[in-house]
Amino acid sequence: MKLATLRRRADGHNGVSGVARLDRQTPRLAGRLNPGDIAIIDHVDLDRMAAELLVVAHPAAIINAQPSISGRYPNLGPQLIVSHNIPLLDNVGAEIFAAVKEGTKIRVDGDTVYIGDSPIVSGTSQDIETIEALMLEARSGLSSQLEAFAVNTAEFMGHERNMLLHGEGIPTLRTRFEGRHALIVVRGHDYARDLKSLKHYIREYKPVLVGVDGGADALLEAGHKPHVIVGDMDAVSDAALATGAEVIVHAYPDGRAPGLARVQDLGIEAATFPTSGTSEDAAMLLADENGAELVVAVGSHATLTEFLDRGRSGMASTFLTRLRLGAKVVDANTVSRLYRTRISGAALLLLVIAALVAIVSALAVSDTGRTYLDSLHHDWTTSINWIQDKFS
Repeated sequence: MKLATLRRRADGHNGVSGVARLDRQTPRLAGRLNPGDIAIIDHVDLDRMAAELLVVAHPAAIINAQPSISGRYPNLGPQLIVSHNIPLLDNVGAEIFAAVKEGTKIRVDGDTVYIGDSPIVSGTSQDIETIEALMLEARSGLSSQLEAFAVNTAEFMGHERNMLLHGEGIPTLRTRFEGRHALIVVRGHDYARDLKSLKHYIREYKPVLVGVDGGADALLEAGHKPHVIVGDMDAVSDAALATGAEVIVHAYPDGRAPGLARVQDLGIEAATFPTSGTSEDAAMLLADENGAELVVAVGSHATLTEFLDRGRSGMASTFLTRLRLGAKVVDANTVSRLYRTRISGAALLLLVIAALVAIVSALAVSDTGRTYLDSLHHDWTTSINWIQDKFS
């Protein structure tokens, strides 16, 4: 029975009830959600990566102070949420952060939020049909979005050209990357499936394992220990930070690093990497500048739609970072497909042994075969006896 149905029966009302959890930083909120909580976010154009973090936490409902699809581009997050049958109440306004306190029990009924029987705010209840209509409308605006991207790319290049062209400001890490593969894990699209498909590759090549924020926890869940953790430190657990991995805090271009205090409070040494790019891009630049031979991206963005889903601020960074790395960066799906086609030396040896056993078995069950084996055994015994007589 679905959690929402249980809660409707328990409180005697229609709609969905749960404990309110609020945060304007969606990844940070996702890290402290309990199943059945109601998530209150402030996220215009909800992207798929943030939506996946929310879905994994199994909230009873999600309330967004902002429009989840503004129409600028067809972002993928809302579609993922409603496809998992999680109620999504959209565009209720910023006043919900003043009207609802953390831990308050609230109810979402249709397009209205209640505390007890008192209505607090109203918005737009989204479902599959309304999201599809918004996505269709947003696709018509892609041309203007691409034009804005071109302008943003030029601005980003102007600010970060020395870093992109000459590696200026990219920290040198203690972890050895030179001549090794780097596996960079973002807790994004299909990350768990990708990690599972790469387990033999990880065992054989022993790449440097880099977790981007919650990607460090994804590595732990898959049975691997991260070597490096990069990010804002708002979506990574204390347990992951305590693994002994080298920690790099993503900082603003002016040097401010809000996540650094948290790491230092845990008694963990950390360096900072100031850049206006995303944490994922920072991890790729670190791997490249420190000599990684190949960079394998897990949970990253591979298609145009996913690329645009990052929003205007992240597109230029991702585009130029991948342009810098060139053929060095590959998607996890590509690696897993290529790796499955390989036959290891051990597998070949087993194949040869199996073939020999089959041949010997076939010879042993036939009269001609037994005669041949007896002759072979006689010749072998004679040869051994001659060698012993010769050197005795």
